[in-house]
Amino acid sequence: MDITAIEAAAERLKGHARRTPLLSSPFLDRIAGRRLLVKAECLQHTGSFKFRGAWSALSALDPDTRAKGVIAFSSGNHAQGVAAAARAYGVPAVIVMPADAPEAKVAGTRGLGAEVVLYDRATQDRDALGARLAAERGLTLIKPFDEPLVIAGQGTCGLEIAEQAAEAGVTEADVLVCCGGGGLTSGIALALEARAPGLRVRPAEPEGFDDVKRSLEAGRIERNAALSGNICDAIITPQPGNLTFPILHRLCGPGLAVSEEEALRAMRLAFRHLKIVAEPGGAVALAAALFRPAEISGDAVICTVSGGNVDPAIFARALALPEE
Repeated sequence: MDITAIEAAAERLKGHARRTPLLSSPFLDRIAGRRLLVKAECLQHTGSFKFRGAWSALSALDPDTRAKGVIAFSSGNHAQGVAAAARAYGVPAVIVMPADAPEAKVAGTRGLGAEVVLYDRATQDRDALGARLAAERGLTLIKPFDEPLVIAGQGTCGLEIAEQAAEAGVTEADVLVCCGGGGLTSGIALALEARAPGLRVRPAEPEGFDDVKRSLEAGRIERNAALSGNICDAIITPQPGNLTFPILHRLCGPGLAVSEEEALRAMRLAFRHLKIVAEPGGAVALAAALFRPAEISGDAVICTVSGGNVDPAIFARALALPEE
């Protein structure tokens, strides 16, 4: 994986993905204790950065292979990204989703025309189920993060960050990225290595599900003890990817972890001061920027809000929190 793969993905995404804005608020600057710039990927097609990787992967497939259809595993955002890309190409999409995935994400995926197959995380083998369906129907698997074409697509977000930060006069800063398996984080890190080496990527995760943070500290892949039990469902993965972790280990600074309450507070502040809707997993980088100032250096910090597909009940919880 290198910058040429990301540049090629950017060409395929032209006219299809949105160039999402880099937002700011003086109020949030005061809380963060420094200039804070927010890359609003919640405004991407399907409400998250995942559309970039999905389109990158599908657009690179041989047309005959693509016509047979694709399959993906996802709790929601990758599902919707793949479903939207498949619909645009007019090909079938089967999405294997956990039965406890947020209903808004399940409904959104079906609404994009995909066939949703639900499974029980505790009793069923997702990989075996997906492999069987792929073999029976001749479908191509689009992995959520441990796939070069997907990483390249997510890296296009990093190309935009490099350009937008330069336009804002920021050449040195930590770039906090909401991190699950590491597709977005590693893609952005590769893009910034080539285009803005003064910007250092740092993964942000929920407390108790900080496998990337612990893996970076240990220098080897560490697993999470649990696979559910946190509102940040979009970024709960068992461990970093085999492809993504070497990139993260080489390029990223120390990881950060935030509480559920801090993620909710960040969601409320994003809505109040940036006028954007963030889901919990998409708000952890903003939460780290706002509530972990001592762990960040420099006069500016950049963070991603990586998704906005939130259940109304969770969003109501965030909005009901007291003013900062």
